[in-house]
Amino acid sequence: MQTPISSAAIDREAGALVALATKIWEHPELAWQEDQACAWTAEYLESQGFTVERGAYGLRTALRAVWGSGRPVVGFCGEYDAVPGLSQKVKGEPDPVVPGGPGHGCGHNLLGVGCVAACIGLKAALEQAGLSGTVIYYGCPAEEGGSGKSWMARAGAFTECDFCVAWHPHVRNENSVGAMNGIATARFSFHGRKAHAALNPQDGRSALDAVQLMNIGCEFLREHVSRDVRMHYTIVSPGLPANIVPDEAAVEYTVRALTSDGIADALRRVTDCAEGAAKMTGTALTVQRLGGVYPTLENPVLAELMLQAQHEVPLCDYTPEELALADALNRTQPHFREGTPPLSDEVRPMNHADGVVSSDYGDVQHIVPAVQNSNTTNCSLAGGHNWRVTACAGSSFGMKGMLRAGKVMALGALKVFEQPELLARAKAAFQQQTQGKPYVCPVPDDAPWPYQH
Repeated sequence: MQTPISSAAIDREAGALVALATKIWEHPELAWQEDQACAWTAEYLESQGFTVERGAYGLRTALRAVWGSGRPVVGFCGEYDAVPGLSQKVKGEPDPVVPGGPGHGCGHNLLGVGCVAACIGLKAALEQAGLSGTVIYYGCPAEEGGSGKSWMARAGAFTECDFCVAWHPHVRNENSVGAMNGIATARFSFHGRKAHAALNPQDGRSALDAVQLMNIGCEFLREHVSRDVRMHYTIVSPGLPANIVPDEAAVEYTVRALTSDGIADALRRVTDCAEGAAKMTGTALTVQRLGGVYPTLENPVLAELMLQAQHEVPLCDYTPEELALADALNRTQPHFREGTPPLSDEVRPMNHADGVVSSDYGDVQHIVPAVQNSNTTNCSLAGGHNWRVTACAGSSFGMKGMLRAGKVMALGALKVFEQPELLARAKAAFQQQTQGKPYVCPVPDDAPWPYQH
């Protein structure tokens, strides 16, 4: 079987792509701090003939890189932020590079460069075929809790595209038409009155008591929400020393649900708990919406197309050393059983199940028809957001999965360029899914600016 032009182009650039992903892995940067990863990605894309806009959409670590002209226009959405506290060497047991430091425990070093690879492969195929069209790479900051794509969308990103493509490192090769939860995030600040906690506590009004009562109310609320709803909180301003009744305290909440209406209802009920806590403690309440993301909305036409491409791109060929590392990582899981495959590299059937995690790619999927693939880069029992994923993201088998993901995305996108009726079907499905409702950015106008320096 002849190797597609798109895959051949990625193979030619494999060394440079792996080097880029490795460099980003070796220098992990947290959300809104991805200056090096953004700069290195921009430099590589410029070397490949893309016109690059740094600081795109007014965001310092966002970029927009364009090649070609005319329609259709496809956007590839890359990420490059790391996760706090997940520093880890490429080893089969916990061993951080920097204790307590960040690490790519969600594999975004692979995610971003995999989308770069897709751009390179699609560009080569379009040049070879003499097809018109535009390829755009979006470097997206702060997926990890920062709603980076939502901020980009607020400034007009993605609307220029006819469709968008992305992927995520995973424990399997799969496409899905199920949804993942959307998010709303808010800070609840309580304002009370100081007093000496022993001498005259009756004169105080404890803001920290209000936070505690709100949290207790939300714990009881968990019994009375639908199964898709998730509520998480962290106390971000705990108050003063124990001998002073604290006059200021705050808690941040993230609520998740599978629909925008479900998110709004859950946040309303959490706010009710906050208002009740304020009344019980005689404190005042300030609520600040910090942002959010839409539930994902996988385009069924594009999902089927990418699943077809998954079957057409050859699976990875792993060395004994790579399989041994993956097996060692799996064995650190308490639920490991003998016979567990080190890596699950087969292509799975279409997944119709909904999920409880979230991604700001959901915003993109409510703006244009869009799809997100899953591709094997992790050992089969890796889980998520842990040191094992960081090890996999820096491993040679992780890099192989990244290159294959780029080939799948490039091949699937090329089919849309070659067959205009596919895009027409994808757009019709998008209109049916959204029922014509316009996208409204969940990041409020008064949200605090994300860059701290």
